[in-house]
Amino acid sequence: MTGVQQAMAQLIDAFHRYSGKEGDNKTLTKNELKELLQSELGDLLGKANDKAAVDKIFKDLDTNGDSTVDFREYMMLVTCLTILCNDFFTKK
Repeated sequence: MTGVQQAMAQLIDAFHRYSGKEGDNKTLTKNELKELLQSELGDLLGKANDKAAVDKIFKDLDTNGDSTVDFREYMMLVTCLTILCNDFFTKK
């Protein structure tokens, strides 16, 4: 696999390692999202121990209002963070 294909596989794998622990394996509950944020993105976001911060992230990601975060909504988070990192590291 190419590097981009490996990155895609890792993003898919990360989502599915956390989804379904509390219900539907195609979505993340708020607790599953919190665990993913802490384990996978803690270095970027800081530790997700602030309930209000986790609630806000969850609410912002849950664009369809079904009280879960599906893969598309998860990818919006990953995409936005990737753009922010690119902007940060390529500033002149």
